[in-house]
Amino acid sequence: MTHAIRVYEHGGPEVMRWELCDFGSPGRSEILVRHVAVGVNFMDISQRRGRSPIPIQLPGGLGNEGAGMIEAVGPGVTDLAVGDRIAYAGGGAGAYAERRVIPAHLAVRLPDEVAFEQAAAMMLKGMTAQVLVKRIHNTRAGDTVLFHAATSGVGLIACQWLKHLGARVIGTVSSTDKVSLAQEHGCDHVIVYTQENFESRVVEITGGAKVPVVFDSLGAATFLKSLDCIQPRGLAVLYGQASGPVGPMDLGLLQSKGSLFVTRPSLSAYTSDRASLLATAHDLFDVVRSGAVKITLRGSYPLREAAAAHHEVEQRKAAGSTVLLVN
Repeated sequence: MTHAIRVYEHGGPEVMRWELCDFGSPGRSEILVRHVAVGVNFMDISQRRGRSPIPIQLPGGLGNEGAGMIEAVGPGVTDLAVGDRIAYAGGGAGAYAERRVIPAHLAVRLPDEVAFEQAAAMMLKGMTAQVLVKRIHNTRAGDTVLFHAATSGVGLIACQWLKHLGARVIGTVSSTDKVSLAQEHGCDHVIVYTQENFESRVVEITGGAKVPVVFDSLGAATFLKSLDCIQPRGLAVLYGQASGPVGPMDLGLLQSKGSLFVTRPSLSAYTSDRASLLATAHDLFDVVRSGAVKITLRGSYPLREAAAAHHEVEQRKAAGSTVLLVN
């Protein structure tokens, strides 16, 4: 038996229960992981609320990334062993647990220089950032980009990475107290989108040229306005919906605003095979080990206090990454 956070209905943080569960034994091509740290993401909150496009099954668990030690391996696992330090992202909700069985192909060995807490804070967010800035948009030196929610977990990583690649980064934040944090993490210009017209500011900053790409995890509050910030034949990347779903859209808008492109990516689609996953993770490890991207924990809670962590993240009190620690 092991302790885990379980939910039996959708709702607020109060629906999260700390319970004893049977974690089972690893089957073919599976491993048993003893977690040391687990990442908290806005996706977890959306799944708990019942508003995520990737729903959880009830009753069920929460959490989509973790780091720890392999305690057992199932038949057919040849490239991982008991005692390996690993981290993973994806594979369905259930990481808010002391132990968990996961498919072996999701696990990536951690370099010695990467701590468990750091890994749990960066696997889902950092690999998402890698896909955004190097694969969906192949960022080149001299690019000017707009990145919404620059002080989110993904934003803090991605904006540093964009700056490392030589881009000029325009970031948006929800309040003035986040401006300096965004500047410290790669943003050349910071717009408080709740107080300023970010479309006109982008036009002003770029001298009317606008940007080739917008990265948007907010959704309803910003997406349609973001289209007015994009150059002809540019790209809108909608990778989240923290403020709510965009909803139905007249595709004629894309033509009228300059023959724009739109994508709604998922990390799993870009890491669906083992080779792609390892390449994405190793690129993340390399940029972190180089010092070009720093992973800073903004808060940690014991695993059993996951509800308090959710409350802080949901109230937008936590900028950056929050992790749950397993004793």
